[in-house]
Amino acid sequence: MRTIVIGGGIAGPAIALALRHIGHDVTVYEAYDVPPEDVGAHFSLAVNGLRALQKLGCLRDVQAAGHPVERMRFYSEGGRLLGDVARLRREADPMRSITLQRGRLVSILREAALAAGARIVTGERLVGGTESADGVVAEFASGRRESAELLVGADGVWSTVRGLIDSSAPRAEYAGLYGVAGIANAPGIEPGVWNLAYTRAGAFVYTGIDEGTQWWTAQIGDPVKPDLRGIDDAQWLRRVNELFPEALPQAVVGAATSIVASGHLTVCDTVRTWHSARMVLVGDAAHPVGVGHGASMCIEDALELAVALSGAPTVPAGLKSYDATRRPRIDRLLKHGHNARESKRPSTVKRQINSARMRVLLPFFERAQGYLYDYEPPSLPAIGGSRTATS
Repeated sequence: MRTIVIGGGIAGPAIALALRHIGHDVTVYEAYDVPPEDVGAHFSLAVNGLRALQKLGCLRDVQAAGHPVERMRFYSEGGRLLGDVARLRREADPMRSITLQRGRLVSILREAALAAGARIVTGERLVGGTESADGVVAEFASGRRESAELLVGADGVWSTVRGLIDSSAPRAEYAGLYGVAGIANAPGIEPGVWNLAYTRAGAFVYTGIDEGTQWWTAQIGDPVKPDLRGIDDAQWLRRVNELFPEALPQAVVGAATSIVASGHLTVCDTVRTWHSARMVLVGDAAHPVGVGHGASMCIEDALELAVALSGAPTVPAGLKSYDATRRPRIDRLLKHGHNARESKRPSTVKRQINSARMRVLLPFFERAQGYLYDYEPPSLPAIGGSRTATS
């Protein structure tokens, strides 16, 4: 079956790799013609995402490219420890979550997809599409037109495919927060720990990578969407120093050496329609969950979509099965993501509420979040070794 995948970030090549396992002829189209290593900052993969990567055959490469993170700790504005829990896993789980640069994961997944026989075309932006009973025709800004029996929208929170499936679908909007990420070299900070401090400006997150290196992110509340264009590293560092004078952020910001990424945080209302007969959404195009789980959910989607299609008599039936399988898990996570985002918007009352809430809830964190980490990913057949829906 010929399949077009729109988007070459994390979800796109993961989908391509999974669909190659069930015999699809897959081409990925990515709008930006830039090396993946130049895009994005660091992020985390939970153990459920890592187990899904294992099914795709990429786990060892990802673990080698990243850094294991043992714990996560939450602090009040005044530096008081609110809680210390296992990072993105159950306490007894021997596997550790991984933090790595986004571009490294994209590179690993693209290389694996290419090795599996997929094609990746960059510099092609989808602008439209026409669906019929037998397939779909994708239209690109360059004038290129490509036909396939299935089109997968892995084109992120600003998805074009979402609007093709449902013209009334919600659009992403500014979430009242913007962020900047960087690298610091501060001595004496424990490696292998993810730390979050609630502050007057928003939230400050930093992870000890080794004995002298930290990856950090400042999330800043601002109800008016600021213009972030043209801000150089020196200007960013001055801004973060001014906005985060508290002791914990200053221990890292004061030793910051570079800025790696910046941007606005987004929010999107629940996407009610994930698929038509021949088009389907995955990853952030369908469900921008955030809260450290976006990448893991993309990789889970890849496996579940491939399994649903391989076990269905037709493409529409496979897409319907995928939706029914994934939606309960995603809906539950979306509620958590909304609460986490709201906790980072600055206000004196909200900081006090956050501190009290965290002290009460963190002892029950594993009970509340354990369902995420208990995910058992389905196995894929050998490449080309399974029947797939064809009509």
